[in-house]
Amino acid sequence: MFSLTRGDGYLLSTDPARLDLDRVHHWLSTEAYWALGRDRETVARAFAGSIPYGVYRPGDGAQVAVARVVTDRATFAWLCDVFVDAGERGNGLGTWLAGAIRDHLDGLGVRRILLATNDAHGVYAKVGFAPVAAERWMELDRRDGAAAPVTPVTPPVGKERTGQSPLTVEA
Repeated sequence: MFSLTRGDGYLLSTDPARLDLDRVHHWLSTEAYWALGRDRETVARAFAGSIPYGVYRPGDGAQVAVARVVTDRATFAWLCDVFVDAGERGNGLGTWLAGAIRDHLDGLGVRRILLATNDAHGVYAKVGFAPVAAERWMELDRRDGAAAPVTPVTPPVGKERTGQSPLTVEA
């Protein structure tokens, strides 16, 4: 686990046991434009499969910010679900959180971190993030529930093997 204390006492921790998932779910499902309506089960599963970063206020230890990172812990990471409680904004917590995450991942050897934002470009630019070369990236986005046209892969597993027996998977 990773932890870091800011000069004014705010604590950042990756300890999943410290996360206040009820608070995180409330923030994301009611205040975060990218996760409005997200159910608690989805929030719990998402954080369970990621590195969670919680920020805790000095004194009472209440959670005041959160982020999660989806990563292989070696080459690539996706920084997401970054949220700072409205009452704590303006104290530089978002920039501190993003920079601490960058540095933590750098220590793991991760050299590429991706994120998406509609409104916080300036926060992330302060710690080195820059716009991506859009022509290099592609996505499959099914969030709206519409099924994108997909060509089935035949055979479903592996490469086509002309003149050979079918591919099998052994347990």
